[in-house]
Amino acid sequence: MKQTYSFVAFILLFTAIGHTSFAQKRPKNVVFMIGDGMGLAQVYAAMVANGNKLELERCTHTGFSKTYSSSHFTTDSGAGGTALACGVKTKNHMIGMSPDTIAVPSILEEAAKSKLATGLVVACSVTHATPASFVAHQPDREMNDEIAADFLKSDIDVFIGGGRKYFEQRIDKRNLTNELKAKKFQIAYTLDDVKSANGPKLAGLLYDDQNPAMPERGKMLPEATMMAIDLLDNNSKGFFLMVEGSQIDWACHNNQLDQSIKEVLDFDQTVGKVLDYAQKSGNTLVIITADHETGGLTLHDGKMGSSDIKHSFSSKVHTGVMVPVYAYGPGAENFTGIMENTAFKGKIEKLLGFKK
Repeated sequence: MKQTYSFVAFILLFTAIGHTSFAQKRPKNVVFMIGDGMGLAQVYAAMVANGNKLELERCTHTGFSKTYSSSHFTTDSGAGGTALACGVKTKNHMIGMSPDTIAVPSILEEAAKSKLATGLVVACSVTHATPASFVAHQPDREMNDEIAADFLKSDIDVFIGGGRKYFEQRIDKRNLTNELKAKKFQIAYTLDDVKSANGPKLAGLLYDDQNPAMPERGKMLPEATMMAIDLLDNNSKGFFLMVEGSQIDWACHNNQLDQSIKEVLDFDQTVGKVLDYAQKSGNTLVIITADHETGGLTLHDGKMGSSDIKHSFSSKVHTGVMVPVYAYGPGAENFTGIMENTAFKGKIEKLLGFKK
């Protein structure tokens, strides 16, 4: 009996030590994944349609984020993205700025300053509100030409999405792709171009404006994300990558649950590939959240494995409810409980050891 007790005690102690050492480990890389408009109901609807399973379930830690902006109870993606990227509450429509229009550096910019490789991959124009919040500093999210020009001012290494016209068909007649080439960027106009890129700098402008919806855009998001990781991973100091499932929001603005499910599943497939990489690398923190919920989605009845879900939307715009947070990898335990959407930047900076 005494020997059995000692063996059990040893196993418990070994497990505790192993868990503690993982909890204390710092990440080398961070992948910050944002499902635009993705609340709990959107996640669960996709889970139901997918036979009661999602890659998201592999995350070891969960929490909630409060999404209000400085000007509104219900944020837009400009203020929501700025809070996530820059750690400040700002007015709706503002990008990378405090409410008094002072530019605030984003976590991507801080990572570049610390010599990490940086990138973003999105299922929309790279000048859209969420990606813009990580790179640009403008008073209004609709200033696409100005936001595109801010990419030239940043030290970002890889960006992939739509929005080609804001770089090449501008009011000021500048051709920003030529200027990007002068900064040693490879320019990709198709996903095949992205796959053949050898870096270290890549501008993937795959669509004239916004990316097509699922399923038309195919595997653009998961494949471009993994190509970005392949390029960024060449930096010995590590990397920061932001990935956005952009069109969950658009489907919910239109109150289209079936389309929302398609978009969440595309995002979730991307999550799965990133988690595979993180699990293999052992030094990559993956954080997944939303900037806000869209549509006030409620699920009333359904059947596992079926997308025929009885549901209702209470709105065609954003709502003010908290959104879920999921995390995996070294430092994941810092993303549990209820937090402000401004907390992510500081937590990531601390984990990566950025000096102030």
